[in-house]
Amino acid sequence: MPTLTWVGKDKVVNHHHDVPFKVLQQQSRFDAPEGSPTNSTDNRIIHGDNLEALKSLLPEFEGKVNCIYIDPPYNTGNEGWAYNDAVNDPKIRKWLGQVVGKEGEDLSRHDKWLCMMYPRLKLLHRLLAKNGVIFISIDDNEVAHLRLLMDEIFGNGNFVANIVWQKRTSPDARLNLGAAHDHILVYSKFSYNLQLNKIALSESRATAYKNPDNDPRGVWASVDLTGQTGHATPNQFYEIISPFGEKYSPPNGRCWALMENKFISLLEDGRIWFGKDGKARPRLKKFISESEGSTIWTWWLNTEVGHNQEATKEIISLVGHNVFETPKPTRLLSRILQLATCKDSLILDSFAGSGTTAHATLKLNAQDGGNRRFILIEMEDYADTITAERVRRVMSGYGEGNKQVPGLGGSFAYYTVGEPIFNPDDTLNEAVGIDVIRNYVAYSEGIRGEDQTAQDNAYTPYLMGLNSDTAWIFYYEPKQVTCLDLDFLGSLKFGAAKPGTAIIYADKCLLTKVFMTKYGIIFKKIPRDITRF
Repeated sequence: MPTLTWVGKDKVVNHHHDVPFKVLQQQSRFDAPEGSPTNSTDNRIIHGDNLEALKSLLPEFEGKVNCIYIDPPYNTGNEGWAYNDAVNDPKIRKWLGQVVGKEGEDLSRHDKWLCMMYPRLKLLHRLLAKNGVIFISIDDNEVAHLRLLMDEIFGNGNFVANIVWQKRTSPDARLNLGAAHDHILVYSKFSYNLQLNKIALSESRATAYKNPDNDPRGVWASVDLTGQTGHATPNQFYEIISPFGEKYSPPNGRCWALMENKFISLLEDGRIWFGKDGKARPRLKKFISESEGSTIWTWWLNTEVGHNQEATKEIISLVGHNVFETPKPTRLLSRILQLATCKDSLILDSFAGSGTTAHATLKLNAQDGGNRRFILIEMEDYADTITAERVRRVMSGYGEGNKQVPGLGGSFAYYTVGEPIFNPDDTLNEAVGIDVIRNYVAYSEGIRGEDQTAQDNAYTPYLMGLNSDTAWIFYYEPKQVTCLDLDFLGSLKFGAAKPGTAIIYADKCLLTKVFMTKYGIIFKKIPRDITRF
């Protein structure tokens, strides 16, 4: 498989491991006004570097995100995005904090973009569920590089599609050959687990359903009754006689799509259509009431899913102004969510921008009664004044007079990226609190959620997790040195629940290796043996 090489790649392929784990701190909560419609409530908007925020989400959400949508910088040369990842290497440190400029002024901007994207995509891959799917908006400046990057991180066998979205309504008059489209690359976590939905019929497709014979079952559309002969059986080749005696056989190279006994059953049920005069070739009636939706292809017209100008108008109507060059319309995100989510899906957008992903999530919930949840991450200063403010207004309602739009309901918590869990000298940062530290260690140990225990359990406040095989004990006190010795072991009262193995964290250990082996004890030193992930 072809691979992509660029300046700094060897320094970022494992950079996601070096990103410090920082604690997310809730700053506020917003709830839609009393009397608003029911909608999802366990939503989050995070203000901070999305690389650090993604790392902080791992303990709670690794492998649990069903749908990811991101709209990263397109790297057009005009955006002015800054490279700020603290990679400790001379090749990259000279980039830190620098604004990525135009092609002629910044010959390394593609290297910087790839270095910025790689560790973020690695963390997004870890957060994605086994049956999850990721959609990435991009244009021609980086689509070729991104495709190779995604092949490397997600696997080329998990490539799903390259969707072409018509983002404009008319040509750019400044250019003889102007771009009218963006790409949306689609990859799954594991292709064999991916199941995309059919989408609701558009108005244009729904108008194809008529009821010329006044069928009491409602409007219907006729579909071809023939199929390819590749896997046909002999009883798919038969003669059909219309009500007026016309005889029909399958066209050359085709067979009937139905076996003869099934056809007869549908004919008796009034589901075969021979045209208004009863003399046309037979077709099958498909009732709109029985439709599960329609399949779609990779060419998305702006008449169906919106365009940049529509998105700009949406943002202005919601927050009064627009600061985005290529905003995405709600209809585009609605199409993605209809295709890739179910009613209880978790959705993540780590380049949140104006908050369109949250808007589309709430809107789809309102339409089908779902409880989809969203996590948005935005690093810019407008995270509160635009991203979160848009979501507040969508939840509570906005506009005036005949342009008033009712609220969709719901709530979200607003977070910032706080302090690291480890100090610069590699000791534990006690300021983050014991609960945060315990949760981190439990995650690093791989303790299943159902095996984790709170401090107020029946055995010991130091117990982190327990099952029939193993007890995980975190013997930690911020103000004193803890020691694993016989006195401490004597304080552990498991009774009949005593497991065969005990993994015990402490500052020191006075037990011999022979003793620990005999009684199934594994000692881990704080903080040396706490895994960094």
